Amino acid sequence: MTNKTTIATRRLGSNGPTVSALGLGCMGMSYAYGPVDDAESTQLLRRAVDLGVTLFDTADIYGFGHNEQLVGRALAPVRDQVIIATKFGIVRAPGSGFSGPNPADGRPEYVRSAIDASLSRLGVDHIDLYYQHRADPTVPIEETVGAMAELVTAGKVGHLGLSEAAPETIRRAAAVHPIAAVQTEWSLFARDIEDDVVPTCRELGIGLVPYSPLGRGMLSGAVSNLDDLAEGDYRRTLSWWRPENVVTNQRLLDVVRTVAISRDCTPGQVALAWILAKGTDVVPIPGTKRQRYLAENLDALAIELTPAEITELDTLRPAGNRTANEGETNRITAALN
Repeated sequence: MTNKTTIATRRLGSNGPTVSALGLGCMGMSYAYGPVDDAESTQLLRRAVDLGVTLFDTADIYGFGHNEQLVGRALAPVRDQVIIATKFGIVRAPGSGFSGPNPADGRPEYVRSAIDASLSRLGVDHIDLYYQHRADPTVPIEETVGAMAELVTAGKVGHLGLSEAAPETIRRAAAVHPIAAVQTEWSLFARDIEDDVVPTCRELGIGLVPYSPLGRGMLSGAVSNLDDLAEGDYRRTLSWWRPENVVTNQRLLDVVRTVAISRDCTPGQVALAWILAKGTDVVPIPGTKRQRYLAENLDALAIELTPAEITELDTLRPAGNRTANEGETNRITAALN
């Protein structure tokens, strides 16, 4: 890999790692978003490093281990230049589909076995950022995070994170061990965390890592209805794509397109510029399987929206919402443990 580019960086939390201001979500390379191509994905991962990306996000559930193996192999030559984040805790069986709550396992003994399996698949001796993917409502969060903290002491993990955690869960976890980042869905199409999760993280000095900042493709303009999605694409299960909501959401996107035209950029770049403007503690991880979209996403780092543009975009609300998706269900149950 040559001609490596340097881009802006941000720190995850008050004690977390410094990473590129835009990371790369790797799930779609192995899972949920249609056919996979390992050769093309490997080229994309290495190109991302050349373009300055240092934060790469995966999970043991993505492709049921395949994505960790892919990411580990592709990044092996530059291991010392990147931050690898992975997640544990979802125990959905292969072939079980994407709808419904994700079964979670937060038992300390499971934490210890999951880390060793991820280290092996990634081919690394430590993981830079280790998230609990979903809270287990049957196990107190203190027990799970206590076991995760032991992994830091053992040198297997650098920093701890939570994914789709409710505010009280975040507080209780942070009382056990510093939490570097909370990963959750956040975009112009998913705004609910602004009322509670964002203020909680900022109070505790925890970084925010929005996944699906492009509204799972809707905000990029690449997908306009269900006919644009392959059979087996996870997005077919989401409420935003239901026929009764598509027309309303396309009108919403007209506003995003208008801003994009005035900026001579794409709607997706406007959406990323909007989330980046939410604070220097925010590091989005848009996912893609195509190099041209990777470069396009990174170009959003150069776009600085005006206060008037941000206010206009802030008023947008979609038809359908993520409370009909699995993420919010898990945040609610996480608050109960």
